[in-house]
Amino acid sequence: MTTLGHLINGVRVDDATRTQAVYNPSTGEVASRVSLASQATVEAAIEAAQAAFPAWRNTPPAKRARVMYRFKQLLEEHAEEICRLIGLEHGKITHDAKGELQRGIENVEYACGVPELLKGEHSKNVGPNIDSWSEFQPLGVVAGITPFNFPAMVPLWMYPMAIATGNTFVLKPSERDPTSTLYIAELALEAGLPAGVLNVVNGDKEAVDTLLDAPRVQAVSFVGSTPIADYIYGRASAHGKRCQALGGAKNHAIVMPDADMDNVVDSLTGAAFGSSGERCMALSVAVAVGDAAADALVTKMRERLATLKVGPHFDESNDFGPVITQAHQEKVCGYIDSAEAQGAEIVVDGRGVQVPGFENGFYVGGTLIDRVTPEMTCYLEEIFGPVLLVVRVDTMQEAMTLIDDHEYGNGTCIYTRDGEAARYFSDHIQVGMVGINVPLPVPVSYHSFGGWKRSLFGDLSAYGPDAVRFYTKRKTITQRWPSAGVREGAQFSFPS
Repeated sequence: MTTLGHLINGVRVDDATRTQAVYNPSTGEVASRVSLASQATVEAAIEAAQAAFPAWRNTPPAKRARVMYRFKQLLEEHAEEICRLIGLEHGKITHDAKGELQRGIENVEYACGVPELLKGEHSKNVGPNIDSWSEFQPLGVVAGITPFNFPAMVPLWMYPMAIATGNTFVLKPSERDPTSTLYIAELALEAGLPAGVLNVVNGDKEAVDTLLDAPRVQAVSFVGSTPIADYIYGRASAHGKRCQALGGAKNHAIVMPDADMDNVVDSLTGAAFGSSGERCMALSVAVAVGDAAADALVTKMRERLATLKVGPHFDESNDFGPVITQAHQEKVCGYIDSAEAQGAEIVVDGRGVQVPGFENGFYVGGTLIDRVTPEMTCYLEEIFGPVLLVVRVDTMQEAMTLIDDHEYGNGTCIYTRDGEAARYFSDHIQVGMVGINVPLPVPVSYHSFGGWKRSLFGDLSAYGPDAVRFYTKRKTITQRWPSAGVREGAQFSFPS
């Protein structure tokens, strides 16, 4: 059985002291094993990145951009293999994996414009014969820690811009589905990255803590659950590092009485159950305003869920696949159990679903739960599975208060034909990413991604313009060349 190692200083490195099984969620079988990096292995990756930094920092931005152009081309040429690897270890249906990869490629495209993005500001004659300008300089060695649910896209949120701006990078991907991430990193080397500029270490908490504590790592970017984001932000900050840590979500969709209910059902079906609900931007709560809207929504959603097809990743006729592990399957079903025990109505039950020929796969069927209330466990916590909750309220303001009171503020949307209601919602809702009749308001690559409240720790969001700011530090230079022989003497008042 294959054991996956690490990528350090441009070569594969084995560190098989500790290993962990990597499963094929579609079958429930072990697909491979992955090495869990020791502290020494992670430190070797940091050392390689540190050694590569001076030359890469001084590489002209245009040359760095050319590597990104070639990298984009290789990603497109090898898309079929990348999507196969994503499906094999994550369980994501091929058509969904293609969408994930495309959104990652868009971030590489944005990084191709780094010569323009790094242009500073210049002012001539800010004082007599004095010029002033600013420039953006790289930080040094930076690190990224990424989740299992987007093994291609989320790493591409991080290292293309970090590297394009002149930093070197150490990536710690999820140990649950690492193969596609490592494969893509090798394509970056093939595109022309010098050895040591991008390094990949597979591992667990030992690897994470080594990155957080290492003095030579200047910044850390993380995407994952809120408890881990809180931990990473606190530990990184305690060691003086710049940190952005994107946490969990509980994304609500307000369904107004005037909404086009057929469109709502189409949108919610994809947004709630796509990728088995394992998205931080999944819509997991539908807040129906008025019983008439709620009854219509539940009736149509019940009918729609009856048509959903769950199955293995390689069959593109399936709507969604398994969840990542058996433990996660049990966790999702446990939330459904708790909802039932606390008085919610299980309208469509995805527990115990069987896929013929794949009985040992980690499947949970699409689940619809009505009459959920804010004190229920299923409402308070992020389920991260194919489960849609329906909460009934009387007014739009009550719906907005419900959203604002939740600890997470990642994404939300409203379905309505009323422009005034939509504008009021977008102006006042306390959530970082907002959709108006758009179920997954994930910003495009030239904007930035990030929630509010306990969905984001740190001052800057991921990718887009914020990525340039996160991975660089501004330096402002003020310069004067006095005329020969001119002496003005000491000045004791503050210059103006």
